[in-house]
Amino acid sequence: MRALAVLMVATYHIWLGKVSGGVDVFLLISAFLLTLSFTRKLENRKPLKLLRHWLHVFKRLLPAVVVVLLAVLTATWIFVPQSRWPDVLAEAWASLLYRQNWQLADSAVDYYAQDHSGASPLQHFWSLSVQGQVFILWPLIFAAVALLQPQLAKLFPQRTAATPRALLFMAFGVVFAVSLLYSIEQTAHNQEYAYFDTRTRLWEFALGSLLALALPYLKPGRVLRVILGWAGLAAMLACGLVLTVERSFPGFVALWPTLAAAAVIIAGQSNSRFGADRLLSSRPLVLVGDNSYALYLWHWPALVFFLLVTDTGTPSLLQGLGIMAVSMLLAVATTRYIELPLRRWEWPDVRSWRAAVVIACCGALLAVPVTAWQGAIAAEGAAIADQPKELTPGAAALSPEFAGQPTPEAMIIPAPAAMKDEWADIDGLCTGDNVPSDPLLQGCLQNDEPDVVTKEIVVLGDSHAQQYMAALGPIAKQHGWEVVTLLKGSCRFGAESPERTDECNDFNKASAAYVMEHQPDAVFTVASLTHATAPFETEVPGYLEGIKPFTDAGIDVVGVRDNPRFSINMPECVQKKGPDSPDCNAPLEESLAASSPLDDYVGKVERLYLMDMSDFICEQGTCPAVVGNVYVYKDDNHLTKTYVQSMIPMFEERLLAATGWAER
Repeated sequence: MRALAVLMVATYHIWLGKVSGGVDVFLLISAFLLTLSFTRKLENRKPLKLLRHWLHVFKRLLPAVVVVLLAVLTATWIFVPQSRWPDVLAEAWASLLYRQNWQLADSAVDYYAQDHSGASPLQHFWSLSVQGQVFILWPLIFAAVALLQPQLAKLFPQRTAATPRALLFMAFGVVFAVSLLYSIEQTAHNQEYAYFDTRTRLWEFALGSLLALALPYLKPGRVLRVILGWAGLAAMLACGLVLTVERSFPGFVALWPTLAAAAVIIAGQSNSRFGADRLLSSRPLVLVGDNSYALYLWHWPALVFFLLVTDTGTPSLLQGLGIMAVSMLLAVATTRYIELPLRRWEWPDVRSWRAAVVIACCGALLAVPVTAWQGAIAAEGAAIADQPKELTPGAAALSPEFAGQPTPEAMIIPAPAAMKDEWADIDGLCTGDNVPSDPLLQGCLQNDEPDVVTKEIVVLGDSHAQQYMAALGPIAKQHGWEVVTLLKGSCRFGAESPERTDECNDFNKASAAYVMEHQPDAVFTVASLTHATAPFETEVPGYLEGIKPFTDAGIDVVGVRDNPRFSINMPECVQKKGPDSPDCNAPLEESLAASSPLDDYVGKVERLYLMDMSDFICEQGTCPAVVGNVYVYKDDNHLTKTYVQSMIPMFEERLLAATGWAER
């Protein structure tokens, strides 16, 4: 069963890029085996020895984990761009401490998390983290039953409900029901987070425990065992092919693979030459099963680094078989030379403190290099940040006074490790009269209110509007303008359009209603829309229709031209190939429209003021990744905060010139 589960996971990952249900089978099996062991102890009235159990479990699990983590960190140093290093190091800590699932859950729902256009080599550790947490929680449930059962047996001496097995049935039945209902609800409303949430997965473990408790009472005949075995096996293998499961796990859909696995377990030994157990007990599957833990650990980083090094999207059949073969060789070596020798080593089993020493040593093997690496990254970041400002002029290098002057030699800013902090800052949540009544706008943010407010501005749109807050925010504070932002990721402001999601259309309606209610002096928007492929720039759907109610009400609207969008991560391109590589300097005609879409807006709506900052982003027919020793982009389409800040003088000049606000 473990062999099939890991082969399902690896096969679907390598060739199909889909969820297989194999992980869910793993979770069920782990709880099934743990429950069998602890139930025997309870019913035989043996001490549970929880501390000893936990130390034994993690002494067995951690060595292989540390070996794989060290290998991944070595490959990261060699192959992965520097801007990804902090995330990989943070995930290495999370994997070691069995909290990787929470790390990924937070990133999955964070629109502003670093987009690396590729999976983390440690992403698969989320399921091991969930298992590790349950390996701590489940024995506590058994301990609670062990404490409670004698008291209940005295109160109800004639009741079979007071037996350990009956109490365990009730305990895990409650966990199953509560967790499954929670999983269904969360998957429907917040699937990205729910996928990694331990609480939405507890029912899968509980199902394994209930199966272990019920197994002595389930005695199907030979024919039924054969039918159950093959039906369960077929259903388990077909789950990812029959169902579109990526957006529906781990809700009720996960009952498919877990119940299928339960059917195979119930079938057990059929004593028939036609039974599925003959296949499951075959030597090849037993070999894979014996190495299934290490194979799961190795297959994902092997796949991720192959795709990264070869710059391919999906492996071919032969490439995938090669990845599987390499993963299996590494798994066998890890099991034979790391896992089994440590498992057979008697010294740690004599005293609990010895097992704790082994666990601590395993942790130190990873903690020391990770801590040193993080320290080196911090030191490099400090050195880069401490450079004289004149060495890193950024957008100022494209201003007329710099024309023809070479940019001084300097380290490019910001430091690669600081890229995740390159979103424009907005001071805090909206306060006072600025707090919106519509719950859709509860993320309303504003700059600190000046002592004397000379102008009220509302910023509408998405992250491309937010990035200009790095310039608009400081300018506003200098002039005494109050700035409120109503922003939603991937939701450019405009009238309702079928080209937007329902959530985006609803957000834009709520934003427009806020503007009409508060009647600010001006609204700031991004007035064009760039794309990674041709056409490279278009008008924003419904833009003029969206802003016309504002201008009719006497509200100024500022529309700034969008920045280029690319098919590659621009700072990573620089880190791999250097700032002068043609790959990191895209032609202007493949980045922006030859004729700005803003030209089509001219004269159509009064009080619409248009700004084009593209000449401070692109130069001489090229849109480079680095200008004036400053990274222009933080990923494939967002400007860095540092670069936008270098545009402040030019941005202010054009804003005041376009709107005439300086004269009012």
